[in-house]
Amino acid sequence: MTTTFGIEEEFVVLDPATLATADLGDVAVRELAAGEEGTVTPEFFASQIEYASPVLGTLDDAAEALGRFRRRLGDWAADHGVLAVGSGTPFRIGAHAEVHAADRYARIAADIGALAPDHQINGLHVHVGIADRDTGVHASNALRAWLPVLLALSSNSPYWHGRDTAFASWRAVHSRRWTTYGIPPVFADAADYDRGIAALTGLGATSDAGTLNWNVRLSQRHPTVEVRVCDAQLDPGSAVALAAIVRALVVAGPVVAEPAPGYGDAALWHAARHGLSADLADPGTATIAPARHAVRSLHAAIAPALRAAGDLRRVERFLSDALRAGTGATRQWRAGRHGPPALGALYRESLTRDALAPTPH
Repeated sequence: MTTTFGIEEEFVVLDPATLATADLGDVAVRELAAGEEGTVTPEFFASQIEYASPVLGTLDDAAEALGRFRRRLGDWAADHGVLAVGSGTPFRIGAHAEVHAADRYARIAADIGALAPDHQINGLHVHVGIADRDTGVHASNALRAWLPVLLALSSNSPYWHGRDTAFASWRAVHSRRWTTYGIPPVFADAADYDRGIAALTGLGATSDAGTLNWNVRLSQRHPTVEVRVCDAQLDPGSAVALAAIVRALVVAGPVVAEPAPGYGDAALWHAARHGLSADLADPGTATIAPARHAVRSLHAAIAPALRAAGDLRRVERFLSDALRAGTGATRQWRAGRHGPPALGALYRESLTRDALAPTPH
């Protein structure tokens, strides 16, 4: 039986000359939502939009859905003289950036106070279908150790206010300031999970289950476990491959030794700082090892599930390319050395370019 999944991609609209945010998200939603398979909605800031795919069964389904929407988004951006970008953070913030007018976003902005102007972050969220909520909790427990590796592989937010942060994922740094963040606790079952949510509701900015900012959580709207650790991706191929990895982790349920208290949170910080360019926490050996070793452990854990789904070759190509050429952050750094015009060209070209698409025979 095929394990279904869904993908949510967040994009930011930028001015092509300054690479600063442009508050055209509502215009994009209004003009792109009609007739779209999946949903197109606003996000926290008026410069952001989110695309949520329909329920997917295969990577080909995912590539088709994401590719179709990204092409429409790219055409829309060209018509309006802007860039639509898949990056965990925008290069610059516009002078008059506004939180979206929706009541929910206004309430969240009030709850987080002076953090609100910095909450300009874009993620790739992967939903994986589960039989029941107990199964989802068990998947969350199994995923915990692999979240730093997923963050490193997806790292794609090196710039903030036009400056190099020296972090591969500056989005992850912003996320750390939320009331809840990072690796969720271990829960015994769904009832235990629900007790945890009830205890947190009302604390800080956790007004309901939808404001939990753990890197993994159970969806309140769908029968899925939702993995939220990944940065938004420059290109559709990377988004699809990461979704395949997440699905395989849920299906495989790899069990590894529980690290020392605090280890996982430190490993997330380390992954945000370095991406794949340095050592990484390796769940397979419970050591700090070269990034390629951690990726090799991930491959070993999920290869049977990937092979059964027909996803192995595409994911192996993604992992090989990431280790050889770097993540989205590396690509942004490489382009950024030649100035904002080169970075803008990277954003424009990557939006619809699926470098991992199978070669026609």
